[in-house]
Amino acid sequence: MASGEKSWVADFGRQVKNVNPSAELEIWRKQSIYRVPACIKDLNSKAYKPQVVSFGPFHHGEAQVMPMEEHKHRALLHFLKRSVKPLDDFVTEMEEVVEQLLDAYQNLDEDWRRERQKFLQLMIVDGCFMLEIMRVSTGHSNDYAFNDPIFSSHGVLYTVPYVRRDMLMIENQLPLLVLEKLVAVETGRSRNDDQINKLVLKFCAPVARPPLAGLGLGLHPLDLFRRSLLYGPTRRSATRSELGSSDIVRSAVELYEAGIRFRRSKTRSLHDIMFSHGVLSLPVIIVDDTTEFMFLNLMAFERLHVGAGNEVTSYVFFMDNIIDSAKDVSLLHSKGIIQNALGSDKAVAKLFNSLSKDVVLDPESSLDDVHRMVNKYCRKRWNMWRANLIHTYFRSPWAVVSLAAAIFLLLLTVAQTLYSILSYYKE
Repeated sequence: MASGEKSWVADFGRQVKNVNPSAELEIWRKQSIYRVPACIKDLNSKAYKPQVVSFGPFHHGEAQVMPMEEHKHRALLHFLKRSVKPLDDFVTEMEEVVEQLLDAYQNLDEDWRRERQKFLQLMIVDGCFMLEIMRVSTGHSNDYAFNDPIFSSHGVLYTVPYVRRDMLMIENQLPLLVLEKLVAVETGRSRNDDQINKLVLKFCAPVARPPLAGLGLGLHPLDLFRRSLLYGPTRRSATRSELGSSDIVRSAVELYEAGIRFRRSKTRSLHDIMFSHGVLSLPVIIVDDTTEFMFLNLMAFERLHVGAGNEVTSYVFFMDNIIDSAKDVSLLHSKGIIQNALGSDKAVAKLFNSLSKDVVLDPESSLDDVHRMVNKYCRKRWNMWRANLIHTYFRSPWAVVSLAAAIFLLLLTVAQTLYSILSYYKE
């Protein structure tokens, strides 16, 4: 083999000497904002692409989000005027963490690293816009014109829902460290973690949730929103050896036929799922046109961010198991567990059935214990007989009528037989 043809061997030889597991550990640890792999994105590409506004570098400059750029710059001007601080102060503060911000993005284009000032401008402009839109929508700021297309009450009503959706897309994240630095210069206070967490959650989570006080600054809005869904202790009810193997859980209707009753959990936390004495408690969920993209981005984050956990993915998989058809949705709706703002029960069933496609589960999750307990309950002989009886004879009104008629005829036959026997002995 010619020496030129073996150059790749020498290249790899040199690279092997430079392998440093500790350095690799630091690289992966710093990343928190990811590009969605094609194997995930191809299933529903629209769910990961911002439609109104871009945050960060991944979708910056795309045609569909360009109209919002002029409003971002207006937000920066309002922010600076209100803070009465020069822009240089904010740039200086951000320069101290620019390396940390760059490292947060996976596979970031090298152009951003070469042009640090351009990256800093992007972080400051996007950060100020995010702060301004959140403050306006939550009533913390009101120095915009009453007919402002974005920051007026009219703009908040018609624009904020789309901004909120884009703000929770995994590829469209902005490190909350950016907001922390902006607020630090604005207020003169160095630590504002709880304040920023509270503001982001108030904007991103329409349903009130307990504040994440004392837990430190979130990585970005999506991370913080995910943590707000999982407040409270994790329920672990039994060990693997006690409950045996875990199978796919039956549909809600089949579980109901086996004697399991459904009840709303006391909280909306996805951790608040438990099974006890034949009662399956599930948190209330509002299903609307934002549910699909929300869960897809949360699951993508769990899949890509090592250490994030698998709780949201496990919940979606569990709901897919117990929802097979519109009848299952109707049953859960009647128990107050599903609030359907999407349309038909069939549409809700189709939504959950599509969400868990190609899902990877953690077999050691706390929800897996619920799987095992439910299946163990269903395998009890009496519950199997009960389910078979209901499934066979009580699935429709006509089946009930037929069974009642058969029982009535049987009773008449027994009565006639007894009457004949008694008459015989009397004679």
